[in-house]
Amino acid sequence: MLSWPKHPKIYEISTWVWLSDLSRKYGVPIDLGSVPAAEWDAVAGFGFDAVWLMGVWQRSPAGIAIANRNRELSDDFRRTLPDFETADNVGSPYCIRSYQVDQHLGGSAGLKTARRELTARRIRLVLDFVPNHVAPDHPWAIDHPEFFIQGSAEDLERDPSSFISTAGHIYACGRDPNFPAWPDVLQLNAFHPALRAAAVETLSHITSLCDGVRCDMAILALNHVFERTWHGRFAAEPETEYWRDVISAVKNRKPGVLFLAEAYWDLEGQLLSQGFDLCYDKKLYDRLRFNTAEDVLYHLGSDCFYQQQLLRFLENHDEHRAAEVFSPARERAAAVVVATVPGARLFHEGQFEGRKIRPSIFLGRRPPEPPDRALQDFYKRLLQKTSMPVFHEGQWSLCGRRGWPDNSSFHNLLAWNWTLDEERYLVVVNFSDSPAQALIHIPWDCLPQKTWQLTDLFSDTSYDRPGDELQEPGLYVGLDPWSWHFFECTVQEAPRTIRRRAA
Repeated sequence: MLSWPKHPKIYEISTWVWLSDLSRKYGVPIDLGSVPAAEWDAVAGFGFDAVWLMGVWQRSPAGIAIANRNRELSDDFRRTLPDFETADNVGSPYCIRSYQVDQHLGGSAGLKTARRELTARRIRLVLDFVPNHVAPDHPWAIDHPEFFIQGSAEDLERDPSSFISTAGHIYACGRDPNFPAWPDVLQLNAFHPALRAAAVETLSHITSLCDGVRCDMAILALNHVFERTWHGRFAAEPETEYWRDVISAVKNRKPGVLFLAEAYWDLEGQLLSQGFDLCYDKKLYDRLRFNTAEDVLYHLGSDCFYQQQLLRFLENHDEHRAAEVFSPARERAAAVVVATVPGARLFHEGQFEGRKIRPSIFLGRRPPEPPDRALQDFYKRLLQKTSMPVFHEGQWSLCGRRGWPDNSSFHNLLAWNWTLDEERYLVVVNFSDSPAQALIHIPWDCLPQKTWQLTDLFSDTSYDRPGDELQEPGLYVGLDPWSWHFFECTVQEAPRTIRRRAA
């Protein structure tokens, strides 16, 4: 098992759709066991540390039937695929019938082959776990009714959208407390000790196949969230937390496995304290999409150890496509931020090509879209530059920036640096639609009495600056809207003095 870097780059692939595209590209059916080496090489070429194969588990025929009866879903399918056919609904990857790899995707043998290919390229594998619910035709619905939140005939009659009658029982549908129930899944009882033990066994099976687990809606299993959602429908609240019990048991069996939480509602700290290694950073996404540089900077000002436990992203399968909701200039500036702050960085298959259509997770294919070649080139260059060891194992810190009495545009600039041994990098981003200038304070004790060469790795322009000037008053920077500097900083060798031998 490959060890994880401090600041990994992760690539999310919607597995079913990706394999459908590859099958059309090569003109033959392709599953996880037959992905051409060139495709894995292309993924490796971006310098990813891990691939998250989203949606590999066996999907539910019962869930598909429920979805096909949902007019709102059917309308959404047809908006995405004007030529939609019923067979295109392959079911939700989060309506899981069994934690066995779906045969359409290549089964367990196909996944093992894919993992070998990834490991050969030093890429780790991440898979999904859904703690909150399972499909109506999951074996537990028959064998272990005690694992579920149950209802009554009165519940079913009163609220048929929130309860299901199956296998001789009436079960509550899975839900987030802020939204209506999901009609295609059964709610698990996170407080039941036998369910927690079964979750440990399920996760032990999953982690035997991969290097990390992304836990869907992990917040729903927190004791206080579960109690608020299902108050009065369980016997007693346990003294211990679900995630503390489950993660510690799994990590005792497999110490190196990484746990990643889908997290919201300012509950990231609680999940990290209970054993998660990484949590979604939805706050940064929202600030990059809707807010100003000052808002982004405020968010990045928290403890650095906490920062490196967050997963940054511009899109994933739950969010809109970045090319749809960001302007081209803002997306590039935001991508530089995501790629160069501490923590894990998540990129989504299709993001680099500028795809704007986000198909429903129920669909097994998507419509073709012309690739944005300029955007592809930008992302390839950005990810190659951030593949250097300093961005995986180095130390990060913010840089101070200041303006002068008649110029407050420095508020629109973001600045930070990375160091690892002798490697030093400085990133400055104008996160606004106006020109901005500032003096940047670089917090390096080694600056004085040296000449520093600052080479911008995107423009291939170099600047020589005296270290005493960099220390005080600081590095002067002027940037156009949504532009950036990505500086490699090296000490300029002093010219050699030629000693002449006396005659």
